[in-house]
Amino acid sequence: MSKRVLTTESGAPVADNQNSATAGVGGPILLQDQHLLEKLARFNRERIPERVVHARGSGAYGYFEVTDDVTAYTKADFLGEVGKKTETFIRFSTVADSLGGADAVRDPRGFALKFYTEEGNYDLVGNNTPVFFIKDPIKFPDFIHSQKRDPFTGKQEADNVWDFWAHAPEATHQITWLMGDRGIPASYRHMNGYGSHTYQWTNEAGEAFFVKYHFKTNQGIRSLSGEQAAELVGKDANSHQTDLLQAIERGVNPSWTLYVQVMPAAEAAEYRFNPFDLTKVWPHSDYPLQRVGRLVLDRNPENVFAEVEQAAFSPNNFVPGIGPSPDKMLQGRLFAYADAHRYRLGVNHTLLPVNAPKATTAENYGRDGFMATRNGSRHDKNYEPNSYQGPAQTDAALSAPLAIHGWTGTHEAPAHTKDDDFFQAGELYRLMSAEEKNRLIANIAGGLSQVSREDVIEKNLAHFAAADAEYGKRVAEAVRALRED
Repeated sequence: MSKRVLTTESGAPVADNQNSATAGVGGPILLQDQHLLEKLARFNRERIPERVVHARGSGAYGYFEVTDDVTAYTKADFLGEVGKKTETFIRFSTVADSLGGADAVRDPRGFALKFYTEEGNYDLVGNNTPVFFIKDPIKFPDFIHSQKRDPFTGKQEADNVWDFWAHAPEATHQITWLMGDRGIPASYRHMNGYGSHTYQWTNEAGEAFFVKYHFKTNQGIRSLSGEQAAELVGKDANSHQTDLLQAIERGVNPSWTLYVQVMPAAEAAEYRFNPFDLTKVWPHSDYPLQRVGRLVLDRNPENVFAEVEQAAFSPNNFVPGIGPSPDKMLQGRLFAYADAHRYRLGVNHTLLPVNAPKATTAENYGRDGFMATRNGSRHDKNYEPNSYQGPAQTDAALSAPLAIHGWTGTHEAPAHTKDDDFFQAGELYRLMSAEEKNRLIANIAGGLSQVSREDVIEKNLAHFAAADAEYGKRVAEAVRALRED
């Protein structure tokens, strides 16, 4: 077997990869050493801008298998037959910290899933919580700024975190989730995933339904206390990456069962909660979980940079039978996610192997641009319509149209009969056991007691009291005790 020859980027053989060219023995390095300059220049450019949010992540390949018939609700082909399998790629992540952050921290987890379907890629971008902190995307940059490292101190500041939450009463529900027992998953395998947003399904008859996705872990829920997490971070800051990688390498393939809640579109307007409010859940007593299938992860990426860091998930990647809802946060993300990838990875990021369709071929007139690999030939036209058998539209809408009415302008979301910022947070608190409540109170007080301004503390205490009187009283007492120490 012949020895492989090391070459430059242009394919020329490299004579010496151990010593730089110099002006004589021991002399200064020569600018003409093309191999040295090429290596250093490429090394300087090995990293791309990290994600502003969800920077720290892990990923794996797998498949989704349909176990139950849901064709009454959607015409999506990959969900159209019991037993059908679709290749998938998933990326788990923390939200607030940088690429170098630790895994075992108190933070929501991203749960982003790409289905490589025969009708194109379908991206489902969610979290390990069914709700979120805000309900309007115009507040998202401000929210993230308050949670990220402070521009002056270079670290997350309790004053910033809790000051924003003091002015965002709708965050009370998600704060209760985050500060509760599930705030620090023991691993990516031992947490649920949620689509979080409301989406639209459309069946073959054109009937529309609104749905919420629930991926229930088949490994069981396991979480860490703050003390356990701190100890784990000290031992292995990459604990969740380590766990996922090693489990799959051992053949212990993690899996989740997908359930959906289904709401007929006609019921949305009169539902007691705004069904498109990301800070709210649909109680299961109103819309029970219906099983769809199972997600199994069975293959690790070969290259984390190429397949995890360059993975791009865009919630506007729909397939026939699935579409958006009037969820304002979803509407904002339809633009923001794809735009973030165009900035980080370039306009041709969809041609990268992890992002390109696998079960079909992308056919469109997008070409050229930075790092283009699809430019066309003299026989390919770059406009449409044309007379040269180029790809043409189907005239078949992916999903049902949404009815709209009213005046343009900046409006608050429409209020439904049970809509407020605190009711569901109180319901969640009252579902907890005595021990769970104790840990929740301690976690909130530990952060809130570090805030320097009394007025910010009082505003947050008022939110917890509005959710549940006992909840607010106990947090106030715990904060007071810590500040008096």
